[in-house]
Amino acid sequence: MAAAARGRKPEEVKSAARVLEVLELLGTEGARLSLAEMASAMAVPKSSLHAILRTMEARRWVDLDASGTRYSLGLKALLTGTAYLEGDDVASLAGPVLDALAEETGESVHLGRLDGTDVVYLAKRESRHALRMYSAVGRRLPAHATALGKAMLSQYDAAEVQRRLDWPLARLTPDTVTDPDELIRQLAEARLQGWAMDDGENSVDIRCVAVALGTGHGGGGDAISCSAPKSRMDDARAQEIAGAVTEAAHSLRTLLKRLGQH
Repeated sequence: MAAAARGRKPEEVKSAARVLEVLELLGTEGARLSLAEMASAMAVPKSSLHAILRTMEARRWVDLDASGTRYSLGLKALLTGTAYLEGDDVASLAGPVLDALAEETGESVHLGRLDGTDVVYLAKRESRHALRMYSAVGRRLPAHATALGKAMLSQYDAAEVQRRLDWPLARLTPDTVTDPDELIRQLAEARLQGWAMDDGENSVDIRCVAVALGTGHGGGGDAISCSAPKSRMDDARAQEIAGAVTEAAHSLRTLLKRLGQH
């Protein structure tokens, strides 16, 4: 197989890479893009990209809008993403645990996975309240600015955290922690107490607490979180929710151990 890989033509490898770049670009932007915008972002000729897009459209990986000028992800991308979640043991086992946590707290709960420097939402349960944070399955956020990310980063020592993150850190809100020393201090505190907090660092006026399930998936790991507006999560309530999230994480770990996953 290695020999076959070495024997592939560079043009074939380049074409495959460009197809993946299209999917990644449209998935990251989350909006319809024109051929010119995509060609500029990918630094490729419009003629080459147009041929790729025509093939992807025919196979329903991308869609064109009514004007025929702007592209977005197609149905095949959704079906593939859904298949990923259905085939993932952590995501499939987490359902009842997240349901119970959402019912107990009345707030938004999430399952997230560390992917490079970001956290990706794998599952969510909505708050019963009208005032709640915005989130969506598949959304990516910088790990350093989320409780989910901090919980997972706290599993690593300071040197590994320095290696994993992109410096300088992006500031999402006025309260986002971007100072390396302060972030390392918070991660050490999270490691000691068993849970991490995001205090308005991802979304203004939203607090979130999270507990890591343990490293895995190539070192990425997963975590469970619960989020609420600051008006409903003072320090005392944060402690209560942290206890509930800790119990939920323990329940999910137990289920995973029965499957031999962790």
